[in-house]
Amino acid sequence: MALSWKEDLPKDLSDKIAKVEDMIQPKIEEIDQQVLYTQQRVLNLFRENQVGEEDLVPSTGYGYDDIGRDKIEKIYAGYFKTDDALVRPQFASGTHAISTALFSMLRPGDTLYYLTGTPYDTIQEVIGIAGDNQGTMTDYGINFKATELLEDGSVDYQTAEKDLKADKNIKVVAIQRSRGYAVRDSFTVEKIAKMIKFVKGILPNAIIFVDNCYGEFSELEEPTFYGADIMAGSLYKNAGAGIVKSGAYIVGHEDLINGAGSRLTVPGAGKGEGATWGYLRDFYQGFFLAPHTTGEALKGTVFTAALCEEMGMNVSPKWDAPRTDIVQTVSFGDPDPMIKFCAAIQHYSPMNSFVDPIPSHQDGYEDEVIMASGSFTEGSTIELSSDGPIRPPYSLYIQGGLSYAHVKIAVTNAVRDTFYKD
Repeated sequence: MALSWKEDLPKDLSDKIAKVEDMIQPKIEEIDQQVLYTQQRVLNLFRENQVGEEDLVPSTGYGYDDIGRDKIEKIYAGYFKTDDALVRPQFASGTHAISTALFSMLRPGDTLYYLTGTPYDTIQEVIGIAGDNQGTMTDYGINFKATELLEDGSVDYQTAEKDLKADKNIKVVAIQRSRGYAVRDSFTVEKIAKMIKFVKGILPNAIIFVDNCYGEFSELEEPTFYGADIMAGSLYKNAGAGIVKSGAYIVGHEDLINGAGSRLTVPGAGKGEGATWGYLRDFYQGFFLAPHTTGEALKGTVFTAALCEEMGMNVSPKWDAPRTDIVQTVSFGDPDPMIKFCAAIQHYSPMNSFVDPIPSHQDGYEDEVIMASGSFTEGSTIELSSDGPIRPPYSLYIQGGLSYAHVKIAVTNAVRDTFYKD
């Protein structure tokens, strides 16, 4: 008799999983084909740029003449079809990269405008519309405006047109690809392309910035293919493949990247400084593995959506819906099952499986947050994690997974522990 990973599960749950596995197989095969395409593009860039052992030797001190750093930035620029890139361990997070990019472009009196509604909690803190922090955009006299989304989560183009025409100080128009802590669908590249065309038709000189966190390699194309001027994301999400221990990236037009480099370091030195000690090998290996690892995470989101939907939960996106990031939302409608499910994700993690997550305050968030993250890199969300604010509709944001197998095991046991145990 063949061994099965489902042997210890209740028969009802095992039957549901068998049904789900058969149902989602065409979607899994579709993701495999997407991985082949994006992996080929990455491999071609490594070959074209003649990556060699000498490129893995990191710099120290000021980081002058770091050929490996320059080459990985050239590879990033090539993949995202932009002029230039910043790929740096000095970025503490994706939010740090986003903040650096925005502050480098905006001046007192300018307006930052979000087409996709009010951004998520940590960006609200950067802007100064949440929290009580020093050094926010509000402190610097930078204005903020957002057009809230329609009830169905789509862009309110009619209101947005009025808002864009009403403020002559709009300099940067921001688009948030992923849903953040909202239940709305993340925006596909096709939808973002429509947004970019819309904005350019009204404000041709506006700088369009895209928050690409969670989105890299999730589709065949990226927002910069369609005219996004500058874009940022984290290296301990998709682009780092679970290999990179810290850092983030910004890609875009050369002048904007130079400005971001000056903001990250100092004017004059700009992107010419910044040592890569201890990071270059991970940067290269992580980017090479990113298509595969993102594909594994995408398969995990499809399985999670299908099984949770089979259990009667509200999920977004649906298992067969188009995917544009590695985030899967599951709404419980009540805090108790939400907390149980999140705890089970922690208990079926490779690190700190013995820990019980509890709701608590976290810097940058207004509500208490529960989080499961048994990851090798702290805060890594390309590794399987689960988090959400303790507020209606009590939704968990389940993201990542270095292997599809781990996601299946963890999510299956989370369903069992939440709904099949007293």
